[in-house]
Amino acid sequence: MKSTAFKRIVILGYGKVTGEVLTYVQEQKADYGYYLEFIEHEIHPFSITEKICREHEISFAQIADKKELADYLDTLHEKTLIISASNNFLFPKTLVEKENITIINFHNALLPDYPGRNAPSWVIYMGEKETGITWHYVTAGVDEGNIIIQKHCPIGEDTKAYELTETLMNLAYEGFRELFADVLAESVIGKPQQFLADRRMYRSKEVPGGGRFLMTDDPYDIYRLLRSVDYGKNDIFPRVHAVYQGEEIEILRYRKVDKSKISEGDAFLYLPLDESNVLKIKYQKYIPQEG
Repeated sequence: MKSTAFKRIVILGYGKVTGEVLTYVQEQKADYGYYLEFIEHEIHPFSITEKICREHEISFAQIADKKELADYLDTLHEKTLIISASNNFLFPKTLVEKENITIINFHNALLPDYPGRNAPSWVIYMGEKETGITWHYVTAGVDEGNIIIQKHCPIGEDTKAYELTETLMNLAYEGFRELFADVLAESVIGKPQQFLADRRMYRSKEVPGGGRFLMTDDPYDIYRLLRSVDYGKNDIFPRVHAVYQGEEIEILRYRKVDKSKISEGDAFLYLPLDESNVLKIKYQKYIPQEG
């Protein structure tokens, strides 16, 4: 039996990286002897984590109410490790400061930069060439705890938000496997974050560029905005808007194409990017929904 002081592990989160973390922690359970449970705070109708829990007989609960979740976690009196993976629940200060509770969290940026929500969008929008992931200990301040591990990746000039998110999810799982044994052994010496006085917190309702561009903007800036809010079929952000020929329009699709592929069409805009490429934008007139 491998050594750990933790008697219980609680995992919170949803999505791919959470499923991978849950599976890995389940696989290691026999070696350490801890009790494992999973809590889904943000409810998803087709939950991969619920399926994993059923297959492996892991305790599973859905607790959408913030107070109910906080009250439940507060009842845990044995030494407990809480793993927050793709989880947006803010742990109360009273819970974070309990001596028997240790919480680690995955953040999809290189802290202390880009704390808060939707970091993949903001690093693309701000023109960063590199980003990565951070696993850190949770303190009362949002994304302020000591860093356990970080992993880096480049951002290409055509990278879209959903592509970057996929890369970051893979890095998060890779990093988790590397840190897990040391966290259980309580042998990690966390690295304190160095905060700037004007450190900005990115909120969930904030949209890069306000979700708008001007026709006079540099085409590469427009392209960067469109890539930053592009999560494929997942509607994380509303459609980007602009004013064209005196009318409000919303962007349906966009693509970087070779100049030779320019074709006439009333619902397309072509903005020059460089000597070889243009930004092809399909749009429609914006009609506000009533009510």
